[in-house]
Amino acid sequence: MRNELLETRSDAASVRRSLDDPRAFGAFFDRHFDDVYAYAARRVGRDQAEEIAAETFVRAFDGRRRYDLQREDARPWLLGIATNLLCRYWRSERRRIAAFGCLAEIREPSPDDPPATGELLASALDGLPRRDRETLFLFVWADLSYQEIASALEIPVGTVRSRIARARRLLRDRLGAPAPGDSIIHINSSQESRNV
Repeated sequence: MRNELLETRSDAASVRRSLDDPRAFGAFFDRHFDDVYAYAARRVGRDQAEEIAAETFVRAFDGRRRYDLQREDARPWLLGIATNLLCRYWRSERRRIAAFGCLAEIREPSPDDPPATGELLASALDGLPRRDRETLFLFVWADLSYQEIASALEIPVGTVRSRIARARRLLRDRLGAPAPGDSIIHINSSQESRNV
């Protein structure tokens, strides 16, 4: 009985079963949808998040034969798929914004206008290299460990560490933060300790 219970909780087992019985993928979906949705909602808002999360599972279902059944936890794999979809979303969104910018006259901000903190952070994040930004988001918003990020993005752990360190440094520089303890950039000690 205990082995059956463990078998039903293993992502690898759910994927394995779904190869013969596609309905078994439902347990996998139920187990991970909220995590994928929450990650996407932080990135694009609730309206788009549902679409991104749903498409993530469509792609996961279609690609389940390629899933590495040695991996018990599929969350990094799913968040890797979601990250790729989010990159595509932002590329198309930038094109749309650029097209609207050509059509509408936008008031240039005055140097006297105080910049909003959210706007500063958004601008600083947007200025990061895409790969560094995606790595940082998986760490901070998806709460993945360095190893899980490496798995999700299919890169070495050392590359994850380098990207996060570079992203933090660039954010500090762009935001004028004097030290790594700045509240906007600071990653709490519980996140740091899971990667030691």
